Amino acid sequence: MKLKSNYVTQDVDGAQFLVGVGSASFNGIIRSNRTAAFIVDCLHKDTTEEAIVDAMLKEYDAPREVIARDVKKVLETLRSVSALEE
Repeated sequence: MKLKSNYVTQDVDGAQFLVGVGSASFNGIIRSNRTAAFIVDCLHKDTTEEAIVDAMLKEYDAPREVIARDVKKVLETLRSVSALEE
């Protein structure tokens, strides 16, 4: 899975904003904190949910279960706006 090409991200003052452009069906803005931004950044290339969890384990000091739950939640949000190619 990866972020669809008609969704772009921009970092502003420590927050990341995801915006649908062109033919994107979502015409709003999603603001991400640093953790969610890390997940979105992983989606700029083709990856898996498990690979994102593994990458986060290297970056953050948290139990695998907590990280996996956070990744799932962010992915669900992105799916809800049709931002993912799967």
